[in-house]
Amino acid sequence: MALIPQIFGQRSNVFDPFSLDVWDPFQGWPFNSPRSLADRSGTSGALSETSAFANTRIDWKETPEAHVFKADLPGMKKEEVKVEVEEGRVLQISGERSKEHEEKNDKWHRVERSSGKFLRRFRLPESAKMDRVKATMENGVLTVTVPKEEVKKPEVKAIEVSG
Repeated sequence: MALIPQIFGQRSNVFDPFSLDVWDPFQGWPFNSPRSLADRSGTSGALSETSAFANTRIDWKETPEAHVFKADLPGMKKEEVKVEVEEGRVLQISGERSKEHEEKNDKWHRVERSSGKFLRRFRLPESAKMDRVKATMENGVLTVTVPKEEVKKPEVKAIEVSG
C-alpha cells in the first residue's frame, strides 16, 4: 500500500481527501521535463496552457426562463474575458490570465495558480434567444444569462359531449 501514493501522487493535506499532488517522474531534473522547461523559460508551455484550459469550471443550469452559466474566474477583470455568440447557437466564453511578473532574484517554491488562455463552448437548444444574451462579472464570478423563448402551451378547449 505504501507504493500507491508514491506512484500516483501524495496528499498535500491529509485532512482533505480531494488534495492530491500529481507525481512527476522528472521532478528535479533540469532537462527533459516539459514542466521544468516551461517554469524556467518564463514562457508558458503546452502543459500550463492545457492546465489553464482544463481548470476553467463552468456551471450550466436551466430555469423556466433562461439558461444560466456561472464561471469562477478569480482575479480576472471583465476586460480580460470575452463572451461571444457564434452562428449555430454556440455560446463561447474565453479569456486570458496573464502570468505574474517574475523578478530575477525571486525563488518560486510552488506554482499552482494557472495562467494562460482558456476557451469553453456550449451549443444551446433551439429555445435560446441568442440575441438577448447578458453577461455580468461580480467578485470574480462571470454570470451569463441566455433567455429562453416562451413555450406556448396549446390551448385546450373543452367540448361538450351530447348524448
